[in-house]
Amino acid sequence: MSKTQSKAVVIGAGFSGLAAAIRLAHDGVQVTVVEQLDTPGGRARKFEDSGFVFDMGPSWYWMPDVMEAVFSSVGADIHSYLNLVRLDPSYQVWFPDGPLKIPAGSRNVRDVFEQLEPGAGAHLDTFLEEAKAKYALGMDRFVWESGDSILDFASPTAVFQLMRYSVFSSLSKHIRSHFKHPQIIQILEFPVLFLGSKSDKSPALYSLMNYADIELGTWYPMGGMFELVAGMVALAEEKGVSFRFETEVEYIGERNGHVSGVQTQNEFLDADFVIAGADYHHVEQHLLAPKWRRYSPEYWSERKMSPGAIIFYLGIDRKLPGLEHHTLFFDVPFDAHADLIYETPGWPSDPLFYVAAPSKTDSTVAPEGHENLFILIPIAAGLEANADERERLFERVISRLEERLETSVRPHIVVRHDYDQSNFESDYNAFRGNAYGLANTIDQTAFLKPKMKSKLPGLFFAGQLTTPGPGVPPSLISGQVAAKEAQEWLKSQKKGMEAAV
Repeated sequence: MSKTQSKAVVIGAGFSGLAAAIRLAHDGVQVTVVEQLDTPGGRARKFEDSGFVFDMGPSWYWMPDVMEAVFSSVGADIHSYLNLVRLDPSYQVWFPDGPLKIPAGSRNVRDVFEQLEPGAGAHLDTFLEEAKAKYALGMDRFVWESGDSILDFASPTAVFQLMRYSVFSSLSKHIRSHFKHPQIIQILEFPVLFLGSKSDKSPALYSLMNYADIELGTWYPMGGMFELVAGMVALAEEKGVSFRFETEVEYIGERNGHVSGVQTQNEFLDADFVIAGADYHHVEQHLLAPKWRRYSPEYWSERKMSPGAIIFYLGIDRKLPGLEHHTLFFDVPFDAHADLIYETPGWPSDPLFYVAAPSKTDSTVAPEGHENLFILIPIAAGLEANADERERLFERVISRLEERLETSVRPHIVVRHDYDQSNFESDYNAFRGNAYGLANTIDQTAFLKPKMKSKLPGLFFAGQLTTPGPGVPPSLISGQVAAKEAQEWLKSQKKGMEAAV
C-alpha cells in the first residue's frame, strides 16, 4: 500500500455511504466505513423471524439505471450481484370502487387510462414525453451537482430548459392540465406523497418520477431489497473497503482548520476527509464543534419534512388473494390524510396505507403457503410516538384489508413486529423521526437544501437530507457526488501545499 494513499472515513453504511465508499475505493482511496448498527444497509436493513425475511425499509426498486451506474462506473456489472425481475403489474391501487392494476409499460398504462377517461391515452403520450425530457434534464444535469450554489444550475441551456418545461409550477397543476379523472390524478400524484409533500407544493419537475414509474418500470431483486445492499457491500470489499460495525462516532476531529478524522467509542480514526452518510442534523448538531455548524436549531425547526412512518411487519400463515407485490390503499379520502401529514399534523382516523407482499414474487421470503407483508402508514414527521394510536391504526388497516380482500387476516398473523418514530430516532438518529428526509418542496429543492460541503473543510454530507433528496436512487447519487467533491477538495489542498513549498 502506498504511503501517500489518501484515507477517508465514511460515517454510515446506508445507500449513500456505500455508494461513496465504492467510488472512493475504486479511485484508490483507503476507505473505512463506520456504522453504529451491527449490519449494513441503514434503513434498508433486513431481519428474519420464523422463516420470514423482512426488508425493513425501501421496497420499491425504481430508476434501475441509477443502480446500474453505481456498479458500471467502477467496472462492475450489477447483474453479477443481483437477479432482477420486472414486476407486471407494476402495482395496484385500491380505490373505493375496487382495485386497479397498473401494468408494466406505457402502452399498457395508456390503455388503462383511456378506459378511465376517453382521450387520456393521447394525453399520457404528451405527458410522458415531457416527463422523459425532465428526467434527462434532472439525471444529466441537476442531480450530479453538489447544490453549493445557484450557479450549479444556472447555465443558459439549463435555464432555457427549466423555463420550457415550467418545472417550478406545481405538479398538481401540471397533472390536471392533462387529466381530469380523479383516479388517474391520484396514480400520477402518489410518487411525491412519499417524497415529502402534496402535489400542489411539489414542483412540476417531479413528473420525472412518473416517467421512472411508467417507462423505466418497477423491479424487484430476488431475495429482497437487501440484496442490493449485500451486492454493494460485496463490491466495496472487493475494492478494499474496510467495515466496522457497532462502531458509533462520538465526534469529528479537527486540526489546523481541517477535518482530521473521527473519534469512535474505541479509537480515533485518522482521515484526510470524512463523508457523513448518517443523519445530517445529527452529525452537524451533535458531532461537530459549535463553530463549525452552518445551521442553527431555528433553521432546523423550520425545515419541512417528508413523512414519518409506522410500519408493521407481518407473517401470515396463509396466502391472501387480492394483493399484488405492491398495493396502495387509496380507498378512503386522499386529502383528509394528506392534510394530517403536511398541513395540520395529527393522527389519521382512517389512513391511506401501502402493502408490500414480496412473497407474491419471491418464494424465499416466507415459508411455503405463507405470506410476507410489509404495511406502511405515512404520518406527519415530528409526531410523538404513541403506542395506543399505533395499535388503533393497526386494527383499522387490518379491518380494511379483511373488508377489501373479503378474507380473514387477523387469525392468521403468526409474526408481528412494529416500527415507529421512536425506532427511526433510536436506530438512525433520524431528525424528528423522519422516514424519508426533507420534503421536496419548491423552497427546499436543489441548491436550497442543506449544503453538501460542511463549514469544516474536509467534511462532506451525503444522504436524504442534502442534494439531490430522498429515496434510494437520490441517496446513491448523493454518495457518489460527495465522493467526487471530497476528492476535488483534497486535490486542491495538495496543490495549495505544493505551491506554498
